[in-house]
Amino acid sequence: MTVWDDLVGQEKVSEQLAAAARDADALVTAVATAAPLPEASKMTHAWLFTGPPGAGRTQTAHAFAAALQCVSPDRALGGVPGCGFCDGCHTALIGTHADVSTVAAVGAEILVKDMRDTVRKSFTSPANGRWQVILVEDAERLNEKSGNAVLKAVEEPAPRTVWLLCAPSLEDVLPTIRSRCRHLNLRTPSVDAVADMLVRREGIEPGIAAAAARATQGHVDRARRLASDPAARERRAAVLKLPLRVEDIGGCLRAAQELVDAAAEDAKQLAEEVDGKETEELKTALGAVQGGRLPRGTAGVMKDLEDMQKRRRTRTQRDSLDLALTDLTGFYRDVLALQLGSRIALANVDAEDSLERLAHGSSPEATLRRIEAIGACRDALDRNVSPLLAVEAMTMALRAG
Repeated sequence: MTVWDDLVGQEKVSEQLAAAARDADALVTAVATAAPLPEASKMTHAWLFTGPPGAGRTQTAHAFAAALQCVSPDRALGGVPGCGFCDGCHTALIGTHADVSTVAAVGAEILVKDMRDTVRKSFTSPANGRWQVILVEDAERLNEKSGNAVLKAVEEPAPRTVWLLCAPSLEDVLPTIRSRCRHLNLRTPSVDAVADMLVRREGIEPGIAAAAARATQGHVDRARRLASDPAARERRAAVLKLPLRVEDIGGCLRAAQELVDAAAEDAKQLAEEVDGKETEELKTALGAVQGGRLPRGTAGVMKDLEDMQKRRRTRTQRDSLDLALTDLTGFYRDVLALQLGSRIALANVDAEDSLERLAHGSSPEATLRRIEAIGACRDALDRNVSPLLAVEAMTMALRAG
């Protein structure tokens, strides 16, 4: 299967990127063989992928990066770059290609020090690939300094450097950066398209695939995780019980504490999987002697790694909380749909009894206030308010209605 087969419900975008990849391939071939350059190329040096959460912004950017590095012999026969099997495609997709650099936010922001080496690399020629590709997964998290560094690189790129930026919307990116990018907006895939992908590509049982796609309302990554991870389904089921547990103050505080503790446990599990390996690899690279002692002058490097890991744990906890809040928002959306007699399909049919109980026991106005309280909690977390305080305030607001 080609790299374009992984883009769920994005047929129009896939066609545009495939055409650009074909022109990019022709451009590199022309330079290498001294042939005439192609006219009216659909390729450009900077791209901005936007779309709602779950639409597959990052996956689309990775697919395009793989197509730009494709070395399949079928290209000479008129095939579209992006076979998915050649060395260029494979290493780009798994993150080991020397000429594909990926930058993602570790904490709340992408700092200028996180971008410095990448920006410097963007001005160099490809080491062994066809293009130097710089992929920024969270362009909306660029702060003023790191954004200015990217702007300078995008303004005057090297001849064979391509910037791929991903963000939720155009407004999340600095105007000076977005004005220099070709914009592609992705749409939320349909529930049926996501369910079909889970069955066809992941081998998920059709009933589980349909339930996961419906519960996540077209969010591809969440649907994949929900369908394949029983623990994720258990956590979601626990979150959907929260609206019935906030009938008194004690219940509000207990529910908030459990929600925060579950998010902290997620962050801890990820840290245990990743931090230890990173630390040992860095110690080895620094030449640690037997017994773990580090050479002099390397303490600062280890401290930088510890700070990065701490920021990542904080973000992981908040991302996990945000996922729970998204599930809660979907729950109250279903409650509101029942109260208004809407014909839209319910996302949480597995909790229909709870939905009916809350729909009959409150008004649409109260449900809207509860949805607003969840949104206020997400805003508070973005402002670095203590997670427990933010979630406690939310559960109290859910109780008040």
